[in-house]
Amino acid sequence: MLKKLITIDGPSGVGKGTASRFVAKALDWDWLDSGALYRLTAYDAQTKNLSLDNPVILARVASQLDAVFLENQQGQPDILLNGKLVSDLIRTEQCGNAASKIAAFPEVRAALLERQRAFYTEKGLVADGRDMGTIVFPEAPLKVFLTANAKVRAERRWKQLQAQGLDVNITDLLHEIEARDLRDQTRAVAPLKPAPDALVIDTSYMNIQEVEAAILVGAHAIFA
Repeated sequence: MLKKLITIDGPSGVGKGTASRFVAKALDWDWLDSGALYRLTAYDAQTKNLSLDNPVILARVASQLDAVFLENQQGQPDILLNGKLVSDLIRTEQCGNAASKIAAFPEVRAALLERQRAFYTEKGLVADGRDMGTIVFPEAPLKVFLTANAKVRAERRWKQLQAQGLDVNITDLLHEIEARDLRDQTRAVAPLKPAPDALVIDTSYMNIQEVEAAILVGAHAIFA
């Protein structure tokens, strides 16, 4: 029997978080935002004034995260860390860059591996991240890899931050995205890349409904 499991990987700004959440809701499956675990680890370490250069300490932080994932009344994800709502705090560019850096440590990835796999139940799971289809759930019947032009992704992020009332430089955002891509793609452990059997979708000129529909077509073909 096929596992009811879909992985959605890709770099930042391709829409994988929103798409995976929409797909999970459409199928009535659970959803795993694996990137949030790395962001939570980085955030927790920084709030405790711990070094982001010590993989042993960071792995301990990752293994002891007191994190709870909820859905608010608007249908948006809420994340609690040590009982505190941190959803917005871990979505900053600073936290994202810190998460990308600590994700290069094998010790941190190992500490979070089984925690991520434990999210799967027979109900079904849509898991988004950067190595869901290659490392965490290589047995997934449907693996999706989303990609998009770096300039388009920078513009999307710039609009998000502008909507939040934050004044940011789009050129700086582009440079940060390109640097994060390079770091994620060239790390020694679990580099960012599509699985050999992944469905690759370029979202540069697609809206989120079109991305969701493309993934659901693949899902219905496999799981119907």
